[in-house]
Amino acid sequence: MSWHRWQKSSCCQEGDACVHISATSETVHVTESADPTRTVLTTTPIAFGALLDTLKASK
Repeated sequence: MSWHRWQKSSCCQEGDACVHISATSETVHVTESADPTRTVLTTTPIAFGALLDTLKASK
């Protein structure tokens, strides 16, 4: 995962398990810092945008 430039979620508080995102024009990679396997979910920017819209609408 070192080849990705990871950005921590702005919703992450200090010391919490945090979501990290690495994006290019073609892919979005998502991982969670508390996952010991460092599993990475890869999706498209359009699908990731739809997920964010859904999460924002459910607040």
